[in-house]
Amino acid sequence: MTTTATTLVTGATGTIGSRTVAQLTAAGHRIKAASRRATAVAGAEAVAFDWYDPATHAAALDGVDRVYLIPPPGEPDPATVMLPFLQRARAAGVRRAVLLSSSAIPEGGPAVGAVHQALPGLFEQWAVLRPSWFMQNFTGAHAHAHSIRDEGIIWTATGDGRVGFVDAEDIAAVAVRALTDERAPDTDLVLTGPEALGYDDIATTITEVTGRPVVHRRLSYEQMRDRLATQLPSEFAAMLAGMDCAIAEGAEDRVTDTVRRLTGRPPRSFRALVESHVRGGS
Repeated sequence: MTTTATTLVTGATGTIGSRTVAQLTAAGHRIKAASRRATAVAGAEAVAFDWYDPATHAAALDGVDRVYLIPPPGEPDPATVMLPFLQRARAAGVRRAVLLSSSAIPEGGPAVGAVHQALPGLFEQWAVLRPSWFMQNFTGAHAHAHSIRDEGIIWTATGDGRVGFVDAEDIAAVAVRALTDERAPDTDLVLTGPEALGYDDIATTITEVTGRPVVHRRLSYEQMRDRLATQLPSEFAAMLAGMDCAIAEGAEDRVTDTVRRLTGRPPRSFRALVESHVRGGS
């Protein structure tokens, strides 16, 4: 695939989408940056796109031959929303699709796992990115970041479980390769950072780098579910609390070489990310 191809990036103003668009445009690729309000994005063509409004889909797909799929946030059953769009995309001439999923959700699993399962049957070239939990959950506009700022506390039901937290910039870098390399991966890719860390380790690192005391408080599944339900739909809150319990049981205690293998450089460490954030970086 050449740089004359056009890629549609959904969720183009979000944590992962914005970084992917920035890296693609910096490399000279033609991009349609899709968001509900067609928000202007430097170097890209802004286009209005709403997963729940099929009237926005035709214009977004016009002239596109590859798509980066970031599922609608908070949707417990994204397949019902995404699969009709993907069928339309195939009919419109899209040849390559890259889906952002999660290391916690296998092919055929809940939520976006059903989209993962369908993707190879829809497109001749494809990839599913399955990143571990984002490092940016502790620095951006996310629940952990808010509780760190407001209370100096990270609340989870993860116990002593460890996670191979990954930097959003590294996820975007892998997405760029999956979208633009001559050959698509045609597989799913589990993405992690360079080490698996417990939430106690995360709190300690933030404390050491910032000088502000941060602690990890351990909740039961029910306590975590109810806490999340004050901010999210109840079904989604229950799913996220369940993912915390899976972490406690070791489901995310792994490190892969995918970032280094696809990008040619090592993934960024959590300490390096916090140090960059303190200096005013991303």
